Amino acid sequence: MFAPSAFLVRPLSASDAPALASLRQQNHQFLQPFEPIRPASFYTIEAQYQQLEEAERSFREGTGYSFGIFVGPDQTLVGRVNLSNIVRGAWQNATLGYFLDQSHNGKGIMTRAVGEVIRFAFTEAKLHRVQAAVMPRNTGSIKVLAKNRFREEGLSLRYLQINGKWEDHLIFAITAEELETT
Repeated sequence: MFAPSAFLVRPLSASDAPALASLRQQNHQFLQPFEPIRPASFYTIEAQYQQLEEAERSFREGTGYSFGIFVGPDQTLVGRVNLSNIVRGAWQNATLGYFLDQSHNGKGIMTRAVGEVIRFAFTEAKLHRVQAAVMPRNTGSIKVLAKNRFREEGLSLRYLQINGKWEDHLIFAITAEELETT
């Protein structure tokens, strides 16, 4: 585990594009079984810059929140946590998504980062519910959600097209009331 000063979760900005492009390039093969097929241009600094400019705009407007996970004394970007598909009104819901550099898996980093983003979702963003969809074989991701007190709600068949195939996903969720009981 990292000392508190060596672990930071903060909103991503367009200036993080080179680090994010590098992280994506280095982990492309590792992450591909869990992600949609993307064109080669997605992995460029330019594409990541555009994506992060949009993320900054969404953050300001409250329609999406994108966070980077930074570790070590040099604060290296090792992952990303997103709150997307935000619906306000009667639902106050967001979809949680995340990925972590392969070399940092199994160290509790993502569990801690997701916990911080969930607290942000319920306190700062004033959401009521956060949900996540995970392929049943993605046991590491399921453990991250379980450790953050997400409950399993059911199985959605052929939910997302991942790596060129329509994949079933388990749906998990947590509400503000559940976080308050910790």
